Amino acid sequence: MVGMRDVARKAGVSLSTVSLAVNGTGYVADATRERIEAAMAELNYVPNELARNLFRGRTNLIGVTIPTVAHPFFAQLTAALQRHLHDVGLRMMLCSTADQERGESEYIDMLKRQMMDGIIIGSHTNQRPEYWQGIGRPVVAFDRFLGEGISSVCSDHVQGAHLAARLLIDSGVRHVVEIGGPRSQFHDLAVASNAGDVDDESFASVLSATVDADDTTFPTVRYHLTFERDLAEAGVRCDYVAVDHVSDPSLFEKAAEDAIRRFPDADAIIAPDLAAAHCVRLALREERVAASAAAGSSVPGSVRRIPDDLQIIAYDGTTAAELAGMTLTVIRQDLDAIAAKLVERMQEAIAAENDADSHGKRERSSAAGSGSLSEASSSVAASCDLIPVTLVRGETTR
Repeated sequence: MVGMRDVARKAGVSLSTVSLAVNGTGYVADATRERIEAAMAELNYVPNELARNLFRGRTNLIGVTIPTVAHPFFAQLTAALQRHLHDVGLRMMLCSTADQERGESEYIDMLKRQMMDGIIIGSHTNQRPEYWQGIGRPVVAFDRFLGEGISSVCSDHVQGAHLAARLLIDSGVRHVVEIGGPRSQFHDLAVASNAGDVDDESFASVLSATVDADDTTFPTVRYHLTFERDLAEAGVRCDYVAVDHVSDPSLFEKAAEDAIRRFPDADAIIAPDLAAAHCVRLALREERVAASAAAGSSVPGSVRRIPDDLQIIAYDGTTAAELAGMTLTVIRQDLDAIAAKLVERMQEAIAAENDADSHGKRERSSAAGSGSLSEASSSVAASCDLIPVTLVRGETTR
């Protein structure tokens, strides 16, 4: 196997000169560099990328944690992240925390031991802000607020809530059912320590009194609370159905069945793409069964027809929304823009660390977000890039 020593002998230079030329770590005269490159070409020498990166203190490897790859949203986000990381010469190491018990802690350990250049946290975490601030290595969060000085990229969920609520209120709805994740994940700071365990029904009132003080690291809660407040101000009833865990796709179908059957008077449902698609299919099936039973007569009034009697909005706008059998109205998150901003913030964090190291000390990046601030609190806005969402109308709303 050809090595640097072979190149040095062929070019008639020292091993250290070849090292300087290959790693770009010092001055090498043009004539000398040409001889080295000619020797490398003749010997078919390929530099050891791993060794070169370790010499520079870099691996070009970024860890990414997500809850699960089984969910279409995280699968598409992961694909977008991989593309954008590749475009800037970085590689991705993926951890699906639902499928890997010690995934987060193992990745943090690898980061501390400089086996990765940085980590993007896109999974739920129960760690306190001081834990993340104490790592002293590049960390960027997606849809999480991990602590002061740690960059975060989020969809503008408050904007999304207003868009969805206004559409439904203007259409005259009276009873809306929300489908979402377990609210227990929404209170991982002050509420968790002060309120103890609470069920889904009572949790909304507990969280409403604390969320404005940034007691949660989970910004999606602001979507739910804003949506519920908008409906309440308009006199619209709102009920909540929880999906126990995003890693099990069958639970989205179960939540859709609960929403359709438990609330027969509901005239609107807003849900993640998978659950929204199931809601459409269930409603269409009930309509077909009722029409068949009526032996050709008009469909009974007790059957909810989409969108006249039941409107459905999907929140996310992934490919899963295309499986409904009708074109769903969606609140679409811009996954490509999210991925691009996450990679941009990671590059900035790495550059800041390198700059700090060059001055003999380690500092954290404190880049501020530049997105739409909507109604997020000032302390949240100071550390988060908010990526706008889009309302895309389909056949499932009026």
